[in-house]
Amino acid sequence: MTELILGPLLRHVGRCDATVWVETSGPCTVGVLGHTEHTWEVAGHHYALVMVDGLDAGSSTPYEVTLDDRRVWPLPDAKPSTIRTLADDGSLVLVFGSCRFATMSTTEDNNHLGADALDAFALRMAEKPENEWPNALLLLGDQVYADELSAETERRLAEIHDLSEPPGPQVRNYEEYTWLYAESWSDPQVRWLMSTVPTSMIFDDHDVRDDWNTSQSWRDELEATSWWEERIVGALSSYWVYQHLGNLGPAELAENELYQRVRNHGGDVEPILREFASAADEEADGAKGAQWSYRRDLGPARLLVIDSRCGRVLTDGRREMVSDPEFTWIERQTRGDYDHLLVGTSLPWLLPRALHDLESWDERLAEGSRGPRLAALAEKIRRGADLEHWAAFRNSFDRLTRLFGDVGRGQCTGPGGRAPSTISVLSGDVHHAYVAEAHYPEPTQSHVYQLTCSPLHNYVPAAMKVAFRISWRRATERTIRFILGRVSKVPPVPIEWSKVTGPFFGDQVATLRLDGRAAHLVMEQASTDNAGTPQFTTMADLVLSTADDSVPSASRPPL
Repeated sequence: MTELILGPLLRHVGRCDATVWVETSGPCTVGVLGHTEHTWEVAGHHYALVMVDGLDAGSSTPYEVTLDDRRVWPLPDAKPSTIRTLADDGSLVLVFGSCRFATMSTTEDNNHLGADALDAFALRMAEKPENEWPNALLLLGDQVYADELSAETERRLAEIHDLSEPPGPQVRNYEEYTWLYAESWSDPQVRWLMSTVPTSMIFDDHDVRDDWNTSQSWRDELEATSWWEERIVGALSSYWVYQHLGNLGPAELAENELYQRVRNHGGDVEPILREFASAADEEADGAKGAQWSYRRDLGPARLLVIDSRCGRVLTDGRREMVSDPEFTWIERQTRGDYDHLLVGTSLPWLLPRALHDLESWDERLAEGSRGPRLAALAEKIRRGADLEHWAAFRNSFDRLTRLFGDVGRGQCTGPGGRAPSTISVLSGDVHHAYVAEAHYPEPTQSHVYQLTCSPLHNYVPAAMKVAFRISWRRATERTIRFILGRVSKVPPVPIEWSKVTGPFFGDQVATLRLDGRAAHLVMEQASTDNAGTPQFTTMADLVLSTADDSVPSASRPPL
């Protein structure tokens, strides 16, 4: 008898349609609300993405999942799962975060880890009325950790590999990646949450390996190993199956040649995905690659999610966060009339200014501006200190900055449109939370923010907490710029920015509420009380814009 292994995950939800993803134990026909889809097979695993249409805008519809007409979801005595389509009332509640290592149940012996913020959020949400639930969830990287394993997964890996051999206690192939997703998504609370709140995702480095695509020398070193090819093929194949497919809406899926080949193949499609994944990895070497960036329109907001990992170009002396064709696509997606532009990218666009200058300086030095010896030292520093954010890809940083300026001055709107009220870059990666605001020499009509929230379930060493706190100080910024300038000039920046609030440390989640032109952000830190019950502490409560696009000074702390 075929069983439900993972899911259902509610992925795309529009005004009248939705997609539901599942993994099953064998081939079968999956049914959701009268719509069916036959499973397809990858390396002995079976999946389906069921498309549901004909729903009413702004409606709420409980649903069940059947396998060959046998009901398998909801589980007995479980809370029903619901598809809530987008309404036309100009409102949206989006929850976001990143960096979720394993689950609380599999990391009980890890003294570094506290409450799982996503698990805690799901528990709290289940106790609230439906009209207080979020409309969308955005996971901004490191959904799984391929290079940092829970004790349970490491023991399982040791049964089939000698962990003293490279790459050590890390997953090696597609099959082992499926273990990570099963571990993370089987958490009962999170499983229900993801069956009810439509989820968008993008990868970061730990979904593949720490410092993934930091530089060309990093790629050269990894590609010279005996195990990397199988690792990257497994990583990108599994990412396409478990994460990327659900980011696409029904119209995009219908036009996606690879997806149509997979669902209509009739056999195990592992060879097809291996070929695709290998080609996608070669984009950093100047090949055509694949596009992992995507767009969703969510009520008053346009969500534009940018791949800042796999799409990097690192060959022939080029360093681009995103290739020229994909960046042109990104620029086209900003055209239109909407109230808020939300840009999801796992790596923050705006870092503390001292760190930004350090990364830009290091990039310049690593390019050989002061000779090969200092270039080698700069590369060592880059990889040792993780200096590989947007600031370390200055051409791409400047281009993205110009784009936000154009959008913020109303130069990308449709006929009769106006600039969005806010442009917010949503990011994770750095294991702390903060809000920064950009200031353009030529003023924008939009308020432009960096909203960083990380981690959902991880930690940052005490020394790094001190470093992040100090890096936001103006005195540190001036000192770093003076010191770096003695060796090589720090490239000037096209904008200035200032911290609004933070940094905050601990497991946390952010909620962005949009109502017409108004935007309101809450950042909350998860913990547990003496009885082990999850609870939240509000770390930030900010008005980002009001209905008339203003931001009352009394509604937010001073800059």
